[in-house]
Amino acid sequence: MSITELDSRYVAGTYKRFPVEIVSGKGSEVFDAAGRRYIDLGSGIAVTSFGHGDSLWKQAVIDQLDQVQHTSNLYYTSPCARLAEMLCQKTGMKKVFFSNSGAEANECAIKAARKWAAEKHGPDCHLIVTMNNSFHGRTLTTLSATGQAHYHELYQPLTPGFVSVDAGDLDALRALADSGRVAGVLLECIQGEGGVVPLPAEYIRDVAKLAREKDFLLMVDEVQTGNGRTGELYAWMHYGIHPDVFSTAKGLAGGLPLGATLLGERVENVFGFGDHGSTFGGNPVCCAAALSVLSRLDEPFLAQVRAKEKLIRGLLTDAPGIEGITGLGLMLGIKTVKPAGEVVSACLEKGVLCLTAKDKVRLLPALNIPDGLLMEAAAVIREAARI
Repeated sequence: MSITELDSRYVAGTYKRFPVEIVSGKGSEVFDAAGRRYIDLGSGIAVTSFGHGDSLWKQAVIDQLDQVQHTSNLYYTSPCARLAEMLCQKTGMKKVFFSNSGAEANECAIKAARKWAAEKHGPDCHLIVTMNNSFHGRTLTTLSATGQAHYHELYQPLTPGFVSVDAGDLDALRALADSGRVAGVLLECIQGEGGVVPLPAEYIRDVAKLAREKDFLLMVDEVQTGNGRTGELYAWMHYGIHPDVFSTAKGLAGGLPLGATLLGERVENVFGFGDHGSTFGGNPVCCAAALSVLSRLDEPFLAQVRAKEKLIRGLLTDAPGIEGITGLGLMLGIKTVKPAGEVVSACLEKGVLCLTAKDKVRLLPALNIPDGLLMEAAAVIREAARI
């Protein structure tokens, strides 16, 4: 049987795959089973931060594999401790819990908020407020936190204790906070799966102020926006705020599964022995990969990410069939007159891999994608979007 037939027979049918079998890649180019080349503007949904086969990343992984690939969290390992140090030093956070994915990182954030609030304000203070149109993961609890009703339809009853409000409606959030039951607010500065929709900057700052005023936790979901994706190390850094908790994953380890929940001063000691855990969280190979990624995300590099955003906007803004561009850095959503899926399919035929997010074409290329490839891909997008 072909790979497509094997997949159809043996893999759970949860994915509507594109008709392409990727067999190799280098940098921001990948190749299918027939040897056809594609420009990769998706990077595994914001995961391969430095593209495919990056030499520094690969050597870091190999070096760790030559030592030990897994120990569990019953023992210390250098990559885990060093990565936690680097994350805290770069963000001003105090402690890190490592997991395997963004959903798990958000689960940890929710557990931290509920434990902290119960100890400080009592067991009735457990409500987690999220935003309508948000997306926080596919576990039952992170689906419950997600503010999109269609994700909830198949999995009732949901985990209780979540309520979503419209982003920008501070009065709705204040009314909930006045009840004394809010443990924390969890938000994405840019709603990725919701259509690459940035939250209003003033609203983000107002939520941060309200969190201090009403004594609940400000939690930021940086699963897709983090690790340099928006042109800052983490998206909250654009807004002059400092969260109590934030989660991250995707691009952190550059292609290996790693999630992290960072805890600020108010909650740095919320977890004690046995309060939470993960068999694979903090795996030394994944942490070694993340150290390679994170060590290179300095200000000169982030300035290049912002410059690439300007290049893309300059090439696509006001092009025929393109109505607008949202997002920051290399997390961009392109609103097209044609259906986004139709544009993405046309790009695929011309050798460019794009994604969708609601009604937009979504671009999440490697952070170091060469400008020449961006210009080549932009020409394909312009032609695919043309009406």
